[in-house]
Amino acid sequence: MAVVPVVAGAADRAKPGPAGAGRPGRRSRRSRAGSPMRPAMSVTATALLALGSVYTLLPVLWVLIASTKSSASLFTTSTAVPGGSLVANVKQLNGYRSGLFWRWMANTALYAGGGALLGTLVCGLAGFALAKYRFRGKQLFFNVMLGGVMVPAVVLAIPTYLMLAKLNLAGGYLSVLLPSAAAGLPYGTYLGRIFAASSVPDEILESGRIEGAGEWRLMLRIAMPMMAPGLASMFLFQFVGIWNNFLLPYIMLGDDRKFPLTVGLYSLLNQGTYQPAVYNLVITGALLSVLPLIVLFLTLQRYWRSGIVTGAVK
Repeated sequence: MAVVPVVAGAADRAKPGPAGAGRPGRRSRRSRAGSPMRPAMSVTATALLALGSVYTLLPVLWVLIASTKSSASLFTTSTAVPGGSLVANVKQLNGYRSGLFWRWMANTALYAGGGALLGTLVCGLAGFALAKYRFRGKQLFFNVMLGGVMVPAVVLAIPTYLMLAKLNLAGGYLSVLLPSAAAGLPYGTYLGRIFAASSVPDEILESGRIEGAGEWRLMLRIAMPMMAPGLASMFLFQFVGIWNNFLLPYIMLGDDRKFPLTVGLYSLLNQGTYQPAVYNLVITGALLSVLPLIVLFLTLQRYWRSGIVTGAVK
């Protein structure tokens, strides 16, 4: 007798009732009450994103307008009024110390391109090994590597300089290239593990082993092409980070012909205290230093967006 009411109550709760009675009715009222909120939230999110975009693009717009002004009109005309001296500023920058700016540009491309390629290769292989192989100490190694994400790069700058000075590498190209490649290893290895786990099926690796492929061939010929979107994202992150790096080359380098753009433009800006005429050169150089990043983003946009989606889903 005690079981029948319980079963009946459960059956009554399972029956779909009208909109005004029972639990389904409450759900329908909640969904109807919540539906008008969605457009409002969408408009708010879009407005916040638009505000953030304007905040991000305003400095770029200011640099673009200021680079068109001469040194005489840079501080005397309105900020929103462009000038007509962009070509003259580029020519003047090109002639500064026999084209030293383009030497800085080439140095930055070497540091950022070489460091990002080396770092992406190491992170891709390490992430693949962590995702697809079992070995002793694997989780401990991954936890220690992931803990390196929490260490600021500023803390490691001075110890890195002292270590490279003992190896007689301080002041050379390798003193910036090698630490730049190693700086992105913790986060890059984490991303590499995610991309390898999500984009490289174990069945394909087993098929390759059955066909007689070695482990290096599996990694380089099979896994790496399948991880291409993720590797492109890792390369882009590391390239931008090295391109904008200032503290490490500022500490490591003493020869201005080995400076990257960040340190070179900073040294040029310091000269503006005594020679105000070089301020327009600094602004023009800042504008030209942004162009390679824009080209790289547009070139790798398809791979970068696909890699971000893959990592987010994982």
